[in-house]
Amino acid sequence: RAADQLSSNPLRFSIKEEEEKKSSINNIIIMGSYEDAKRKAHVVKFKKYIKSLSKPQKVGLILTLCSFVLLLLYLVIDNHDTLFIMAEFVHFIGIAILAYKLLREKSCLGLSMQTQELTAIFLGIRLYCSFMMEYDWHTILDFLTLMATMWVLSTMKGSLKHNYETHNRPLDTIMTWQVLVPCVIMAIIAHPQTSHAVVNRVLWATCVYLEAVSVLPQLRVMQSAKVVERWTANYVFSLGVARFLSCAHWILQIFDGQSYLKTALTTGLWPVMVLVSEIVQTFILADFCYFYVLSFADGGKVVRLPAGLV
Repeated sequence: RAADQLSSNPLRFSIKEEEEKKSSINNIIIMGSYEDAKRKAHVVKFKKYIKSLSKPQKVGLILTLCSFVLLLLYLVIDNHDTLFIMAEFVHFIGIAILAYKLLREKSCLGLSMQTQELTAIFLGIRLYCSFMMEYDWHTILDFLTLMATMWVLSTMKGSLKHNYETHNRPLDTIMTWQVLVPCVIMAIIAHPQTSHAVVNRVLWATCVYLEAVSVLPQLRVMQSAKVVERWTANYVFSLGVARFLSCAHWILQIFDGQSYLKTALTTGLWPVMVLVSEIVQTFILADFCYFYVLSFADGGKVVRLPAGLV
């Protein structure tokens, strides 16, 4: 009878259930730790494999991967002009990420004001040229991105000015004019040979060249800091994706019968410079995107960069 009373004791059952719950939780934690360790082991193995490759092998691997993605885009997307609109949309998403960071953290730590100024300049020029020379869906995206960039700039120069001057200004060493002036000179030398006014043609070329190198001050800030927090890293990675899509748009026009290599033989240096600018933009951000992907796979909350990235 005593045994029956003990077995029917609700307190004993509750203790037993609690022990079973704790055991289940411990098993889940152990399984989670095992999965994390397994994932990190794969990342470490991948890092060792990449480091074991010579520079020509790394370049060959990157070119093979890019060629595969280009082929996939060529087969999947019918109208390759869509890639340009996709690039503009991804860029807008990147600026939206910045805005969210400023609103959420009330800090602009790790951001370059010079890059934001250069972005606003080339977007303003492109918006003007779009109204004067052409008008398409990407004009709306350019307008939205410009408005978002202006808001980011006004916030960095307004309520977060002290935060920027204290933490970012010593690292933000590439000045806006140091990037802008060479781009203007290049645009005067090589610009499109169309029927539009020469001023508009030079402005359009300035926009293309400026977009290619506008991220340099941001990369310099990140290189100096060595560690990039997640929101800033997400923004720069989105720029890398946007640049790749834009570069793919120009390259795939060759297969659409609009060969820029052929056009370059009859219209001078401009078409070649457009293609070179797009490729330069992509490769400027390629190193950062590589470390971003490794950090994401490793489960890290920050991206650690080696010296010599810029």
